[in-house]
Amino acid sequence: MRNWLSRRIPNLRLFCRMVTQTICLILLAVFIAAGCQKQQEEDLDTLSLAQQAEVISVPTDDAMRAIEATGGLDTWKNTTTLEFDCVVTFYQPDGSYYLTEQHYEVRPWLNSIKISAEEPQGKLIWKLSNGRFNILQGTAQIDAMSKQVPNCCFAEAILDIITAPVRFLDGSVEFSERSEPVRVQGKWYYLINRQEKVFTGRISEAVFYQDRDNSLVDMIRFACTCSGLALDRTVQYVRGYDYEEVGETGLLVPTRIEIFGTDARDRTRNRLVKIDVTAIEHTQQNINKVGP
Repeated sequence: MRNWLSRRIPNLRLFCRMVTQTICLILLAVFIAAGCQKQQEEDLDTLSLAQQAEVISVPTDDAMRAIEATGGLDTWKNTTTLEFDCVVTFYQPDGSYYLTEQHYEVRPWLNSIKISAEEPQGKLIWKLSNGRFNILQGTAQIDAMSKQVPNCCFAEAILDIITAPVRFLDGSVEFSERSEPVRVQGKWYYLINRQEKVFTGRISEAVFYQDRDNSLVDMIRFACTCSGLALDRTVQYVRGYDYEEVGETGLLVPTRIEIFGTDARDRTRNRLVKIDVTAIEHTQQNINKVGP
């Protein structure tokens, strides 16, 4: 019996190796297929939203002015993805600062931003899509990031200031009628309040500041609710500066973004983050050619 077993042990080992390899190959195929399916679903979502964008009607004059000021509705309709390479400065309470490089992939019609960076603690990839924040890789927080700017609030602030004109078209929120113009740091703004139609805590209450002279929405006040709890809010202001055309598309986006904290009287206080854009790539899709 012992001899019989000893003669078959090599065959059993070979069989086990073959089974293990087969299982690994099956799992690998499943992961690849899942990744491909997810990408295809994203592409189909983008295509579907682009088709819907073709028949979009702009709900208010404020929205139309914001859209026209940044290139027009057709330009936004044809914009699938915007990618930004950035140098980001995080300011510390002791007066020091931390510099890092980040990459943003913004999909205006999916209300989505993906943030990636190489940090001392490793690579991180965060994604905010339709108010849902996910950590795809790495850590949940950059060591040097102020606690006043939670990661999901950071992502939402960047997404909204870049795509502010398109956010006016979001059917899950409602905007108030604009206020009488108010003066902020020497400029006159119309204030337009945003809130969810049905509270979910995924999209922050905000005030869009629309410049009276050029109609740009270059400042937004956020009452960010990362946790989804109405009482657990972090209030910041995000501002866009130095708007430039992306290539020759006619689309205008900010090339510098700053996030500010607030004091007890809801006034802008210290600068928390500065983002300097160093390069922009633009993926365009002609929606008039969508379909067979």
